[in-house]
Amino acid sequence: MSQGTLYGATFSRGFLAKGLIEQFKLDVNIAAEVDAADNKAFPLAKFPAFIGPKGFKLTESLAVDLYLQDHKLLGKNDQEYAQIIRYASLATSELLPAVSDAFKPLAGRAPYNRKLVLDSLEYADKVVAILEARLTDYTFLVGERISLADLYFASLCYRGFQYLWGAEWISQHPNFIRWFKTVIAHPALVSTYKSFTFLEKPVEYQPAKKEKAPKAPKAAAAPKPAAAPKPAAAAEEAPAEEKKPKHPLELLGKSTKFNLDDWKRTYSNEDTREKALPWLWEHFDASEWSVWRVDYKYNDELTLTFMSNNLLGGFFNRLSGSTKYLFGSGVVYGENNDNGIVCVFLVRGEKHEPAFDVAPDWESYDFKKLDISNPEDKTFVEDIFAWDKPVIVNGVAKEVADGKVFK
Repeated sequence: MSQGTLYGATFSRGFLAKGLIEQFKLDVNIAAEVDAADNKAFPLAKFPAFIGPKGFKLTESLAVDLYLQDHKLLGKNDQEYAQIIRYASLATSELLPAVSDAFKPLAGRAPYNRKLVLDSLEYADKVVAILEARLTDYTFLVGERISLADLYFASLCYRGFQYLWGAEWISQHPNFIRWFKTVIAHPALVSTYKSFTFLEKPVEYQPAKKEKAPKAPKAAAAPKPAAAPKPAAAAEEAPAEEKKPKHPLELLGKSTKFNLDDWKRTYSNEDTREKALPWLWEHFDASEWSVWRVDYKYNDELTLTFMSNNLLGGFFNRLSGSTKYLFGSGVVYGENNDNGIVCVFLVRGEKHEPAFDVAPDWESYDFKKLDISNPEDKTFVEDIFAWDKPVIVNGVAKEVADGKVFK
């Protein structure tokens, strides 16, 4: 009888679990792919995951690997075991999120944000520096033999070496590279890294090329008409061509009732709950302005809250071309590795597209028009502008961790 089934072995987090099954010849099935039934069994859709006899379930890669490993990989005493968990936790909670935030935009799996990529690379380097220092005097992370800490950490370096770390970076981390080459030769990882080669240069971001519209065929040259008589000196000159507006919302003209600049000053200088919000509702004109909820589409890919806030700040920076037509407040809610981004914007006009398509990544967000005559919508606007109450997500209160204001 099978001892269970491993799901998600094709994810980088699942490489080691698959290798342990193969190394120790465990009677565990390896599912070829993750399907809808697997997602139902594991509602967070986080893999690898394991189902054993009598419905025993495990999620989180470290827990799965601990369950499948040989006890010789867990150190000689409680102190070594604690150090193994320490380094494995460092890999999964600190290195992997930073590497993920850096490589996904380069691989086309997430919107590209240059600052987020650079910040993530810098943070990953700080984590690797801890190992570089440790491995100056030690062959392995814990004890004198390879442990689960080494195998686990090396398995989560896969995307870093696949996308981010080129020859120059490798030359700057000699201890880390020596250790890495040793560990990936272990039977539990050798199949994962069997065709592995180091990068010469890290992968660079390549923006999608816009297809050029086909040129219309040239019309046959028409015969030259006879020279027309010169117009009389008194003839009127043709009227100058009308200038196109610099921004599509210029066509709406100035707002006659609600002055956006006055609101921005009030919001910046007055207490939000006591004075700014009452001022807003007294002066806001729904006939010339609309209110929109803006949600980031890829919250499940967010990791550290400060990185999410950097992503939000980058989005706001790219909206600068619409400063005269927008005011917004955005918050990052939740905690590290479980957070999301939501904003509220005041928008000139009834449609959001003319104001937001100045930002290349605006399609990474969902837009929903709010009705401030609806008490629930009005309360939501006030909470996002004030930052002092939790955001309710699927009935669960999530504390505000950080935020940005667009003004």
